[in-house]
Amino acid sequence: MKFGISTFITDRSIRPAPLGRALEERAFDSLFIAEHSHIPADRSSEYPGGGELPEMYYRTLDPFVALTAVASVTEELLVGTGIALIAQRDPIHMAKEVASLDLVSGGRFVFGVGVGWNREEMANHGTDPASRGRLANERLRAMIELWTQEKAEFHGEFVDFDPVYAWPKPVRRPHPPIYVGGGQAAFPRVAEFGDAWLANSLPPKVMGERMKELRAVAGRDIPVTVYGAKAEPETVEGYAELGVERVQFMLPSVAEPAALERLDAFAELAARYR
Repeated sequence: MKFGISTFITDRSIRPAPLGRALEERAFDSLFIAEHSHIPADRSSEYPGGGELPEMYYRTLDPFVALTAVASVTEELLVGTGIALIAQRDPIHMAKEVASLDLVSGGRFVFGVGVGWNREEMANHGTDPASRGRLANERLRAMIELWTQEKAEFHGEFVDFDPVYAWPKPVRRPHPPIYVGGGQAAFPRVAEFGDAWLANSLPPKVMGERMKELRAVAGRDIPVTVYGAKAEPETVEGYAELGVERVQFMLPSVAEPAALERLDAFAELAARYR
């Protein structure tokens, strides 16, 4: 089982470059970071974690900028979005960002995608929350065309463009791995697009049940990466027994000294299972 880190990189947390170097020094295989373009001051969307929305949601760096900084100071670390809110992003610009980061990282980018939960945030991007799932799926299909075709063309319900040239193409072919986030409602999307399911942390027993449900929907085994996992031996052991491919411990958005202390503790736990 592989081990990585998931986090919200903010203007108050450890900077991207020192974080990337610290992860490689401690033999972590990946870094996935969260995205929120902004948080509306007035909203009715409830925070999925319950209670008040943590400050880190308000202060996230752009993931593609932050991950480029990480990629520039690392050699083998996978850099991924966890998740990119594709229902809020223009697919042509996003396809170029993905391909550019994949190029500058030497093919180390993992495209974690999802539809999000903050309806007011979506609305500010012109996205109708009621159709965000269909929109996300169509934008993925359009991006795949842009990545894989010399002259790409797409005509859909939400995305429409005549033949275009779009470079760079991704280093990894046909495109970077797509890790689909979300719960059971996202399983059809995982089945259609997913090279892996990017699962939010669940107790191992529940995770096992969800993995069986996903297998039934997809008709195949799909690798699982657990985002934001608890750094508890019994939890890690449970995931290992399930055959989870990767566990990503949740690093709090704290300054460098405190972040390095947490990483040391995570690395010590991960070493027991390598």
